[in-house]
Amino acid sequence: MSKNNYEPAVDRYLNSVGYEYCGKSGLKLPRISLGLWHNFGDVDDAAEAQKMIQFAFDHGITHFDLANNYGTPYGSAERNFGRILKDQLSAYRDEMIISTKAGHEMWPGPYGDWGSRKYLIASLNQSLQRLQLDYVDIFYSHRYDPNTPLEETMGALSDVVKQGKALYVGISKYPTDKAREAYRILRENGTPCLINQDKYNIFTRHIEDNVLPLAQENGVGVIAFSPLSQGMLSDKYLQGIPENSRAAHSYGFLQKQQLTPEVIEKIKQLNEIAASRGQSLAQMALAWCFHKPEITSVIVGTSSVKQLQDNIDSLRNTSFTDDELWRIGELG
Repeated sequence: MSKNNYEPAVDRYLNSVGYEYCGKSGLKLPRISLGLWHNFGDVDDAAEAQKMIQFAFDHGITHFDLANNYGTPYGSAERNFGRILKDQLSAYRDEMIISTKAGHEMWPGPYGDWGSRKYLIASLNQSLQRLQLDYVDIFYSHRYDPNTPLEETMGALSDVVKQGKALYVGISKYPTDKAREAYRILRENGTPCLINQDKYNIFTRHIEDNVLPLAQENGVGVIAFSPLSQGMLSDKYLQGIPENSRAAHSYGFLQKQQLTPEVIEKIKQLNEIAASRGQSLAQMALAWCFHKPEITSVIVGTSSVKQLQDNIDSLRNTSFTDDELWRIGELG
């Protein structure tokens, strides 16, 4: 890739995706954040990855969501993003929110997984090297570790802020009771939790009953991942399971048995509602996430600039009538 030949759009904040304050902090996040879990590793199209990152920034998407084990092989998404950042976007670092996480398996042995102080701090040090950064904006505990005292995990998060390696900290996929305790410990440590990341979509709504009200009570922002339910909430499965799809080969988290005839019928009915709104099913599913005001931002994973543009276009209509919300809720 050639260096320093990228000039971002001058109107990137005039015609942007819009921004919301994250909880009770002074930090705003774009309503759409770009996730780099898939399509940014060494096995993926490097040119398209660079185009997507540049296109996102050109449209006001300032938040790039990573984790230590994103990409194939592990760590490659951070390394590739770091290279693009250094070569193309280094002048704009202060206009960007870069987040990473640790909590899932990253390297062999007893110190490369879960939530110990040893793992979290070592992992962040490695992430900073791959990203070629002095600090990240947000560092997450990627999952709750039942075998490590929560004081240890949260203490490590607090310390990386105090060391200047992260500006804010967050948690991801924590049980409600443990999230409540984590918020308390971080607040007492003087490094309040900025954000909670969890799965949320039309088919997965459990956070409405616990995660969202608890976050609001504690002044914590919520960022949603998997808004399209691993592609189920798109036109991909309207006619059944395509031969080349992830579900057909049980690739990733979407399994063939999840797409029962009943689920496919629900997808078809949701698609009809979307069409009546002038949206694709994917666009409606993404827009629907914002019907809950507690949702600060939604993470999208894209494989092309076109798909990213389609996701951005979903923000043209994020208003739902009570009837639409009821009908969608009945199909969820």
